[in-house]
Amino acid sequence: MDAEAVSVVVAGLGVSGAAAARALARRGERVIVLEAVDGERQRAAAADLDALGVEVRFGEPALPEDASLVVTSPGWRPGHPLLVAAEKAGAEVIGEVELAWRLRGEHAAPWLALTGTNGKTTAVRMLASILTAAGHRALAVGNVGMPIVEAVDGPYDVLAVELSSFQLHWSSSLAPLAGAVLNVAPDHIDWHGSMEEYAAAKARVFAAAGTVVFNADDAWSSRLAEPYASRVGFTLAVPRPGQLGIVEDLLVDRAFVADPARSAEELASLEDVRPFAPHNVANALAAAALARAHGVPPEAVRRGLREFTPDPHRIAHVATVGEIDYVDDSKATNPHAAAASLAAYPSIVWIAGGQLKGADVNDLVRQAAPRLRGAVLLGADRELIRQALARHAANVPVVDVPGQDTGVMDRVVAEAARLASPGDTVLLAPAGASLDMYAGYGARGEAFARAVHRLAAR
Repeated sequence: MDAEAVSVVVAGLGVSGAAAARALARRGERVIVLEAVDGERQRAAAADLDALGVEVRFGEPALPEDASLVVTSPGWRPGHPLLVAAEKAGAEVIGEVELAWRLRGEHAAPWLALTGTNGKTTAVRMLASILTAAGHRALAVGNVGMPIVEAVDGPYDVLAVELSSFQLHWSSSLAPLAGAVLNVAPDHIDWHGSMEEYAAAKARVFAAAGTVVFNADDAWSSRLAEPYASRVGFTLAVPRPGQLGIVEDLLVDRAFVADPARSAEELASLEDVRPFAPHNVANALAAAALARAHGVPPEAVRRGLREFTPDPHRIAHVATVGEIDYVDDSKATNPHAAAASLAAYPSIVWIAGGQLKGADVNDLVRQAAPRLRGAVLLGADRELIRQALARHAANVPVVDVPGQDTGVMDRVVAEAARLASPGDTVLLAPAGASLDMYAGYGARGEAFARAVHRLAAR
């Protein structure tokens, strides 16, 4: 940023917007925050910023005439009138991530960045655990944890950076030491306009990365990596030279070794990946590849994976009741995530439903059908899932649980228990968002866990 004070507009007073405003004000910029919602939380944030000389304007204020830069919150769509007005006025529009990149000091910590439709938070936390195990002062930031703009001046050796497609859309000059795309499946198409635009946003993590890390088992990730010579793949199969992958029960590296054509290095075992599931192994391989790009030794990969603690509601075992396992993957809020969860278990009573956001579940149901022993449906779009089950899994018993009252999840779990047999897994992997019934996927998962524990207490 230029030392001379200029008028910078921060669009939105959320976590990233407030962090951006603080960072800019502390560097002597004249900052104005525009916030549409005039609520108690927003007023408290405005009071904190006022002490730094930051003005907050509520309602639908117009773009200040002297604005030269607009830092937008990641969720604001490109067609928002304020952002359109900024572009017409010749003001540059960037996001908090791009701002953080530009504010880095001369000796700033390198970034190891990753994105993907699913698995981002798990992979970035695995990465931070591996880096810490290697003795680095590391922190997971970005779309998880601390805003990056607050971390760039911190006492860190390396940053593990999770990036959403929204954040990447508003970033133009990022050059991480290594960047990874875990997977790409239809999501947020309403925001980006098309699948191609969504994928193009994800690809920005590759644009100036020192090492490009891609999922060799994912068509989109592989395609986005094709233009880059410095690419490293990861796969759940036996790796080729230049890849990380699986040999028997071992995670092995044939990329960051002296002779990739003739040698491999053991990094960890499948038992070190917890909770174990194929998609979690892929997350571990991606994290390992990014860490290896930073020079982390193999033993730190193993130790970091063993010490990693998963976030809640991600294929979390809740209880075993009557030889039936109950698993909470409420974070599976789209069909791609639910497919990964369903692939992890051989015999499933599936709890599904919620807000599909226009997503098609036919492929999901077709692929999962051989594993399904029953399905219990709840939420706004359960009828669409029921129709897909009728088309592709006609022999699977289906129970529809209507309503939005607090007892719905108890009825759902009771019906799932009735359909299940010893050795089955009752799996909450909804394939839809939760806001039709709950405050978020966490609240949905907690309701499921409480219902399971009440079932066990009977």
